[in-house]
Amino acid sequence: MSLHGPRLTDDGRTAFRVWAPDVSHVVLVLDDGREAACAPVGGGYHEVTVGDAGPGTGYRYLLDGAGPFADPASRSQPEGVSGSSAVVGPRRHARAPWRGLELSAQVICEIHVGTFSPSGTFAGVVDALDDLAGAGYTAVECMPVAEFPGTRNWGYDGVFPFAVQSSYGGPDGLAELTAAAHERQIAVNVDVVYNHVGPEGAVHGHYGPYFTDRYRTPWGDAVNVDGRGSDAVRAYFIEQACYLVGELGVDGLRLDAVHEIVDTSASPFLAELTTAVAALGRALGRTVTVVAESPANDPRLTNATGAGGLGCDASWDDDFHHALRSTLTGERDRYFADFSGIEDLAVATTRGWVLTGRTSATFGRRHGAPLPAGATGERLVVFAQNHDQVGNAGWGERLASALPLDAQYPIAASVLLAPFVPLRFMGDEYGEVAPFHFFTSHSDPALVDAVRRGRATEHGGDPDALVDPQDPATFAACRLDRDRAREPAHQALLDWQRELLAIRRTEPACGSLEPARTSAHAEPASSTLTVLRRADPYLAAPVVATVCRFGGRQAALAGSPTGAGAVDVELPALAGRTWQVRAAHGAPELDRGALVDGLAGPPTLRLDAYAALVLVAGRDESGDPSGA
Repeated sequence: MSLHGPRLTDDGRTAFRVWAPDVSHVVLVLDDGREAACAPVGGGYHEVTVGDAGPGTGYRYLLDGAGPFADPASRSQPEGVSGSSAVVGPRRHARAPWRGLELSAQVICEIHVGTFSPSGTFAGVVDALDDLAGAGYTAVECMPVAEFPGTRNWGYDGVFPFAVQSSYGGPDGLAELTAAAHERQIAVNVDVVYNHVGPEGAVHGHYGPYFTDRYRTPWGDAVNVDGRGSDAVRAYFIEQACYLVGELGVDGLRLDAVHEIVDTSASPFLAELTTAVAALGRALGRTVTVVAESPANDPRLTNATGAGGLGCDASWDDDFHHALRSTLTGERDRYFADFSGIEDLAVATTRGWVLTGRTSATFGRRHGAPLPAGATGERLVVFAQNHDQVGNAGWGERLASALPLDAQYPIAASVLLAPFVPLRFMGDEYGEVAPFHFFTSHSDPALVDAVRRGRATEHGGDPDALVDPQDPATFAACRLDRDRAREPAHQALLDWQRELLAIRRTEPACGSLEPARTSAHAEPASSTLTVLRRADPYLAAPVVATVCRFGGRQAALAGSPTGAGAVDVELPALAGRTWQVRAAHGAPELDRGALVDGLAGPPTLRLDAYAALVLVAGRDESGDPSGA
């Protein structure tokens, strides 16, 4: 039985239930003018059952005469965060047979629903599902879709976790998206925010201790998961997670900024959440995944709950991004101060995390710990950029705008053929250049001004010099131009992703996410990285090598004469066997099918400033193709 929100009863009536432990008298107020007093039912909950209040009925609550306020557990806010809540019926439409998708099989496209399509709706995403499938994606990850103020927001200002954003299409729209995606064998993951709620429209504080003043997040009051009344708060968020999965068909949750959920209890909230979601998945006969976002590099996030861990299936890997970007651009400010470029990219490619106990300039202490020995690669999600890394860089500039388009070839190869779960930001597959700014549509002028000034302070600029997050034109500039994929240069990049993912599917060495069977060899003088992937010896499958040259920016900064333009690069990692080229870009002397001879010693290849090669090993002198 639902603990929070309205539910339809078997006799055709509707039971309204709300948690308000500090309120003596709770009165249900329907939009048609009817009122009904709720009765306490224990645990701080109040309930009343009424007739003629089916799906679509608007309602609010009076709390000791104050209000009326919307329902914190509202399933729908058709008029936005300031309007009434609305009753939503259970979904009973037929679904295609679907058992979900393990993380190891996911190639994720992160999207912002509002800027992904011209309509800015879930229906617009449905219209593009065939294109996404054709690009090789097997999962779509929506940025937060909980009801937020207005129609323009990243989603992290959501204030009604259960209520799916009305301007996107509401709960029906999300359910239709999951059903349509499943028909195409695509999983749908949703970013959820359990560390805070947005600053406009939140009603929780009127009802009970949803928040605590003992902790503070960068975005507002911290959620109360370990203080007085926290059992019901935990139940509220866990029920919301199960609602997304059970009612709306969502396949996975990405937990935003879990390091901002302070929890001193003996039974962690995150462990309870992952346990409940996993149990629901088993009951439904579906694979359901939970991925955490955290910069902590803490293996406890993905350790099993029975072993003292928190039970998440995976964690986002910021270190991979930082190492790759510092290689591409030579940046050493902000969090890039902890990264030296291509040598750290070699570490990230084989171990996932770079900071595993070494001293961090960013954190001012030793930071992180290694994953357990033998941990498989599906425990980490890697990327070259995401909404955060693009939008929070100040100007919303994508790598496809900051660097030559040719740079996207080694970037794609490094992410898509890494021994981890790959994630790409919407449009990366064809080199989208539209910015992704931070944008809002708040209604409170004081809040609008505070957001403008806060963003300016965060990025060290004048509010009048930065892009205005409240300006509708800022939002409009971020909308994808999917027609760009038909332009020859961008079509070629899309074909490159398809080719890389075909290799990932068909070569056993790339299909198994085992970092322990991966080795990486950095050549700083030319800014070149060679990665060797090996399959299980029992498969007798060939080694696959990825050779990427990243523009020589790092080499140029070091004063190396090989820092720019096409150069001859000696590749010791390819010595000892012959290789056949499976895919190539930026290697003018090599085409698909060409042979590279390393039997006589390290081969030397002519590589452009930005180059990417995928080679499959032939047999070495012993006759072994696997390199075991």
